[in-house]
Amino acid sequence: MENGTVISLVGYFALMLAIGVYAWRKSTANASEYMLGGRRLGPGVAALSAGASDMSGWLLMGLPGAIYLAGLSQAWIGIGLVIGAYANYRLVAPRLRTYTEVANDAITIPDFLEERFADKSHALRILSAVVIIVFFTLYTSAGMVSGGKLAASAFGMDYTTGVAMTAAVVVAYTLFGGFLAVSLTDFVQGCIMFVALVLVPVVAFDQFGTFADLAASIGRVEADKGMAPGAFSSLFTGTTVIGIISAAAWGLGYFGQPHIIVRFMAVRSVRDVPTMRRIGMGWMIVALFGALGTGFVGAAYVRNTGGSIFDSETIFIYLSQVLFSPLITGFLLAAILAAIMSTISSQLLVSSSSLTEDIYTLIKRTPASDRELVTIGRGAVFVVAVVAALLSFDPDSSILGLVSNAWAGFGAAFGPLILACLLWRRTTMAGALAGIVVGAIVVIAWIALGLSDTMYEIVPGFIASGFAIWLVSRATPAPSPAIDATFDRARLYAETGELPHAPGVSGHAAVAAPPEAMKDA
Repeated sequence: MENGTVISLVGYFALMLAIGVYAWRKSTANASEYMLGGRRLGPGVAALSAGASDMSGWLLMGLPGAIYLAGLSQAWIGIGLVIGAYANYRLVAPRLRTYTEVANDAITIPDFLEERFADKSHALRILSAVVIIVFFTLYTSAGMVSGGKLAASAFGMDYTTGVAMTAAVVVAYTLFGGFLAVSLTDFVQGCIMFVALVLVPVVAFDQFGTFADLAASIGRVEADKGMAPGAFSSLFTGTTVIGIISAAAWGLGYFGQPHIIVRFMAVRSVRDVPTMRRIGMGWMIVALFGALGTGFVGAAYVRNTGGSIFDSETIFIYLSQVLFSPLITGFLLAAILAAIMSTISSQLLVSSSSLTEDIYTLIKRTPASDRELVTIGRGAVFVVAVVAALLSFDPDSSILGLVSNAWAGFGAAFGPLILACLLWRRTTMAGALAGIVVGAIVVIAWIALGLSDTMYEIVPGFIASGFAIWLVSRATPAPSPAIDATFDRARLYAETGELPHAPGVSGHAAVAAPPEAMKDA
């Protein structure tokens, strides 16, 4: 590996660890600080943190690889994601930010669900925590696979060593710095990803000079693949209505992704949500166009130069190595690491939060101190990372395949329920339990029966979960007046930006002013 590449990568790793140390010194005094940053994220940090933790290694490896193989017909995933993300910002972000604060300052999704329905049995909290831990362990393993593939293809390292290296760095800054470290590193990583996804396709296109030259090379790609003229550039080649629905249905998953919607809970004010939305959607659209362009122009470039790659998911790596100087190549490879590590760190922290706040605190009979909860949280980060690394030791695993399974699991188990909790006051605890169970079971069964090739499992899972919530909620007694009153307070808070006092309560603890480290320009 060239010296310039080594310098860039060492600098990147050093920056991530430095942020972890900074966050450790600033904001890990208690469980709320460690797991939610004290609800003090500025809109820019919150937006890029949500985007970076969302767009994992699949953005720079999985999606470009799919376009490289089959053409723009694979872009429907990106189209669905943009629509879903926008709807998530509109429907979920302001309501979840306010409702989690009004609902006894809930700091995890299982905690919020328990408070939402005043569940004294803790059944809802435990069930949702188990689902989060299981699916996030699988999801985290997808990130580890990305790290292993990057190490093998770009650095000539052993795949297993690459997995271990990726896990070690992420665990280091997540374990010590908590939510603040994860959010600040996500912000930096989001900036790196943005620049890289603009730079690579633009420089690759510059090798052709004109659109006519690019079109001619794409024509040769189509001939090699036995495709009709124009097929590689079409959104509809080889697709069916069911296929388009399945791909676009990825957007449904946003409503139920804990590592994304927790950023809505952490933004410092509901008034910051519109700014967060504009920054987040702008970043996302440019990044997705860059990923699509990397796969599309990359296919033409490889064909035009007579090159070859052994794995379509490494096209971004290939272009980074052949088109740029070693120093820039190191920066671009750091962008892949940024995508991988930002998602892994967020998933580890959410899993840790569930193990600590939603499992450990219920098992322990006496109240746990803040120091004890932070220590347990750090231990949980390590345990989940080790299990995920063990699951990722198969180098033939598909990044996009692993991500799609976990994304569907969360989307179906939690997506309809989060929407129902925030938008439909008649939702009951029994309906919530039914929605989680039915959504998760349908997704798992759909995968086990091999039906994913006919339709993406999130579609039947999401529909079944939503129907179960509606049916069971209608069949069980309506929520109590106290629950309805909290629902109304949260809705009014989301609409006005002002926190209304609960009946008979003199006030609500004010959210602390954000420290300078968390403020945006």
